[in-house]
Amino acid sequence: MALKKTIDVQAAVAIAASEAIAARTQGTFGVGGLMLDQYGNVLQSLHNNVVKDGLIFDPTAHGERQLIDWYYAERAKGRDLPPPQDITIVTSLDPCCMCSGAILAGGFNVVVAAPDKESGINYDNSASFTALPAALREQAGDSFSYPAILGASLYARAASGAAPKSFFIGKTIAEPTQALCSLVFEATSAEVIGMFSADHPQELLKDPATLPADHAIVRALKQQYPDALTYRCQSHAPDAGLAPFLLQAMARDREHGGTGDAVALLDSFGNLLLCMPGRMTQSGIRSAFMETTRAYAQLRYKLLHGATSAQQDDIRRYLGHPKEGTFVFAQGPDASAISYMNLGAYGSTMEGPLPPQNPTQLQYVLPALPEAELAALCAAMPPLYRNIIRIRPTQVADQALVARMNC
Repeated sequence: MALKKTIDVQAAVAIAASEAIAARTQGTFGVGGLMLDQYGNVLQSLHNNVVKDGLIFDPTAHGERQLIDWYYAERAKGRDLPPPQDITIVTSLDPCCMCSGAILAGGFNVVVAAPDKESGINYDNSASFTALPAALREQAGDSFSYPAILGASLYARAASGAAPKSFFIGKTIAEPTQALCSLVFEATSAEVIGMFSADHPQELLKDPATLPADHAIVRALKQQYPDALTYRCQSHAPDAGLAPFLLQAMARDREHGGTGDAVALLDSFGNLLLCMPGRMTQSGIRSAFMETTRAYAQLRYKLLHGATSAQQDDIRRYLGHPKEGTFVFAQGPDASAISYMNLGAYGSTMEGPLPPQNPTQLQYVLPALPEAELAALCAAMPPLYRNIIRIRPTQVADQALVARMNC
């Protein structure tokens, strides 16, 4: 089958815009994108899939992240694809921190249509990328392209960032197309973000550890992670009892091509729900956190999909939004692209303020950066992450857990 081809930035952005419209029709964030090789062949195009059937399906299912996972999956099947530096992702909206980290980790190029002043990596339109760790800014400047939008309206802009790849003959975007990309996202953003706030607050949640072993929720948890509900600590206070589960997952992470990271998810009662490694041999961006947050979201989606309203309410009471619980990273964040992707994905999972009673929702055991450097890294992130979600990774308080993990 012949590949569709586009060698014009405007034509490529029009394809991304059509995907964004399809996303709006689906009821998810109105963002779309495509992946081109070094000749302008369209390798794949798709749209945001955070929401399906009116339910949160996968908070990490942004267009760019999905395209990159698709690329690695195709290569794993034996498909002869160019190296990432010869690939260009064209997206209707400025990439968020998660997608920017994924793009930089892989070494892909990107062409951006519309700005995103809240969560875009170029939120200030300066193309200086000060939201990124210093070591990644030059790479972003060499690979993130913001083509000129000619005209006199509010949508007009001068070109900035990297020049689009040489195979593009036309290198500008028409004002109406860029406006469409902006408006489709704006038309969907508030409604989708509202879905992340639809879950029950902590005081209305029920303890899944009280359910019988043959209950559908318990069976689903055990199918996803056999050790689910076998460990419990004080609420939001992981202790040394978590160490064996983290260490086991860290060993599997190394087997799967990772650096030995693992991420556990505890619910608001302190129950262990998941503890997962990454799968970096399958895709260079399938980190332990990406696997964990995606697994929990899709577990809930499968239980909620097709259930009655009463059943859905019961499921949401036993399996609350993860913001009411605690993510525990074996290894703390560092200044790498993968770690930045994880922080961005965490922001996409929260998609709103943390509960006042749970400010240390994101914890880690082994630090990778001095506390002040990590705080500065998070404080430089775009407004959504630093001002609304207020991402502040915190080392676990239990020194016995730290000691067990250091052995």
